[in-house]
Amino acid sequence: MVGIGFRPNFKSELFLYPESVDFLEITADHYFTKNQEKKEELNLLNNHFTLIPHGLNTSFGSAEGIDEKYVEKMAAVIEIVNPPYWSEHLCFTKAGGIELGHLAAVPFTNEMVDVFCKNIETVRKTIKTPLILENITYNFIVPSSEMSETAFITKVVNNAQIGLLLDITNLFINAKNHIFDYKQFLKEIPTDKVVQFHFVGAYQKNGVWYDEHAHAIHPEIWEIMEYATQYTHVQGMVLERDEAIPNFKELKQELETARTIFKNIRGNK
Repeated sequence: MVGIGFRPNFKSELFLYPESVDFLEITADHYFTKNQEKKEELNLLNNHFTLIPHGLNTSFGSAEGIDEKYVEKMAAVIEIVNPPYWSEHLCFTKAGGIELGHLAAVPFTNEMVDVFCKNIETVRKTIKTPLILENITYNFIVPSSEMSETAFITKVVNNAQIGLLLDITNLFINAKNHIFDYKQFLKEIPTDKVVQFHFVGAYQKNGVWYDEHAHAIHPEIWEIMEYATQYTHVQGMVLERDEAIPNFKELKQELETARTIFKNIRGNK
């Protein structure tokens, strides 16, 4: 199954090509508002597509614990759309009561594994829907880390009994910037726990790769996706595009490329 991260910019075009999208990923935080227009938008989408909520600010990596009011808002959106699962990030976005404004990398330590597991269990008391967490990009490995990223991901996913959202573009960027083999990365994570992919383009500046969700898919990203599809149990692939959004026909082409990869590999298994 192939979906796209919903953006209001292409709402009208989306309904012209409903056959090209199997489901939509929505940014759940955008629907925490009491704004009537956003409520109507959510109902419209929910009436026509399967929706997967994607959170931005649960901050599972915050040692101080979880913001219960935020979780209640997330739970309200999940109750409306009744998804098969919902997703968030392997990161923290709050520290000492301060909003960081971005997805911050955590140290890969056993203590942090415990933080994630404790926070996931707290959220699970309110939200029973299965959770999957996404790998993020990072500028550097936090010096206090005790293990590799793959060992950390494996411990969190297995200990907390959750699924994994494998961001193919984030893997590509980290592999390029930190010089490691993406194939080895995939060998070391629990590939049987991969539920969904994210994919989008990336760009290079002064020898460093970045992701602004604003570019067409790089050929190497397609290669990683194809390889990862062979070695995971992925159920859905989601195209993310936030900036420089082109005509929907161009996005449709990228969706069809992903669909072809999925069908070709799944058809051969």
